[in-house]
Amino acid sequence: MGTITAVVNLTLDGVMQAPGRADEDTRYGFTGGGWAHRYADPVQAEVMGRHMAAHSGGGLLFGRRTYEDFYGFWPHQTDNPYTEVLDKTEKFVASRTLREPLPWQNSTLLAGDAVAAVQKLLADRPHLNLVVLGSGELLRSLMRAGMSDEYLLSIHPLTVGPGIRLFDGVDVGRLRLADSVTTTTGVIIATYRPAGEESL
Repeated sequence: MGTITAVVNLTLDGVMQAPGRADEDTRYGFTGGGWAHRYADPVQAEVMGRHMAAHSGGGLLFGRRTYEDFYGFWPHQTDNPYTEVLDKTEKFVASRTLREPLPWQNSTLLAGDAVAAVQKLLADRPHLNLVVLGSGELLRSLMRAGMSDEYLLSIHPLTVGPGIRLFDGVDVGRLRLADSVTTTTGVIIATYRPAGEESL
């Protein structure tokens, strides 16, 4: 069976909401958006670039909100190492409201129940490895179903108080630290995997 890796930016108090810019996601009155930018550095770019290269040939899995946000930004960017990769990579979008054709090239709609649709996708394509970028609601649904195989968490050294948190309402059990890198700005990029029986 293929794997699902969650790639998430987090604050130290666990918030994943709106790391990119102030107006990215203002649900529930969130006013702290854009908190990740000041921490970007070459170490983080190198680690994330290496991660993207390692998952080349796999697919990206999005919820509707994150897909629309990415599509509104990345296809219009130039002079960066990410746009071409994102354009060429297969993208799967779990949504009850979107309709095909989707606007971004190499995009496929997974309609209906998200967990069931992803399970069917992996059953039909058992060697497909998927990376979930952000997409908190979708990711928490997959986590509740025990379908996340790896967490690549960029933990930023700040707190923002109220906001949507990655592990809100989810208990994934014990995790094992597989790798960690600290950037020059204090971001800890940590890779966790379910611990299973090996650590009991």
